[in-house]
Amino acid sequence: MNEPEKALDFRWIGDVPSPSYVIDLGLLAENLAVLDGVQKAAGVKILLALKCFAAFSTFPLLRGVLSGVCASGLFEARLGREEFGGEVHAGAPAFREEEFGELLSYCHTVTFNSFAQWERYRGRAAGKVHCGIRVNPEHSEVKTAIYDPCGPFSRLGVTRKNFRPDLLEGISGLHFHTLCELDSDSLERTLSAFEEKFGHLLPRMEWVNMGGGHHITRPGYDIERLVRVLRGFSARHPHLALYLEPGEAVALNAGFLVASVLDIVENGMAIAILDTSAAAHMPDVLEMPYRPAVIGAGTPGEHLHTYRLAGMTCLAGDVMGDYSFKRPLAVGDRIVFTDMAIYSMVKNNTFNGIGLPSIVLRRADGSLSEIRRFSYEDFRNRLS
Repeated sequence: MNEPEKALDFRWIGDVPSPSYVIDLGLLAENLAVLDGVQKAAGVKILLALKCFAAFSTFPLLRGVLSGVCASGLFEARLGREEFGGEVHAGAPAFREEEFGELLSYCHTVTFNSFAQWERYRGRAAGKVHCGIRVNPEHSEVKTAIYDPCGPFSRLGVTRKNFRPDLLEGISGLHFHTLCELDSDSLERTLSAFEEKFGHLLPRMEWVNMGGGHHITRPGYDIERLVRVLRGFSARHPHLALYLEPGEAVALNAGFLVASVLDIVENGMAIAILDTSAAAHMPDVLEMPYRPAVIGAGTPGEHLHTYRLAGMTCLAGDVMGDYSFKRPLAVGDRIVFTDMAIYSMVKNNTFNGIGLPSIVLRRADGSLSEIRRFSYEDFRNRLS
């Protein structure tokens, strides 16, 4: 992942707390320009998926381009309404009875995961918000099973076999979410499956939400094909409003996690223990799993000095990966992990009582603003 390394002067890493998430507003603006181009060329609305990126200090920049947010529950919906504005769309595998009334007060659109949920809440939702049903086209493009919404026995979305056309009164749209970090060819194939199974229902609809997982701002993503596919769908169904809700594409490669070396131990290889944690501060490294890129580092053996970078929790597998460096690491050296704005910040935790990384904004002029520094109280107040 060389793009961030080329785009920035990293001399600033000594000026931020360690550990800290650094969100680069200049890189965020570059992503927004790409997304805005897609909105205008394809005639679609793009929403921010808060489940991926919810740093509300950046919302003044984002709301100038994006049409709103999509939320997975009550707290995200409230954050979207209070901090972002615009359209607030909500959808979840199931809604909690005691939260639903408040959820409605924040939303523009609510998508139900099953007809049982729709029957339960339709009397409260119909006529107050736009209501939709999530469908499952039963077409898998995602190779990692834990992230495949269309895998066997998926709980996400209604299949064609289980669809209830007799319950469509009050439903104005269909939603599908089938992708994860994929290109526009995957969307094109998914749309074929969607139209084959649910196309006969589209004349009765007002909108279609094509979910997230569109890696639009990734270098090499086929944007021309995306626009062509979306415009083709609109030509076949000109009455429909179209939505995309990518999360990663908004903040892809626009964030970093800055950490420091605390110790170096030897056990068959050199192991650098950092003041951060894969388990606590970047959980997807272990869940996906994947090896995050590090500024200035290569693959094992590529440079002269190879180290395993590891976290400071008790989990034996709290390891980011093996990396090589041009010079030996020393206690106090800074390590910069790339692409850490997405999912890391919303999924982090305080396992072992480890403090959360600070949050820093880097502005287009290079100035730094520490937005949040977490304390013992943040850890304590999550407990009882």
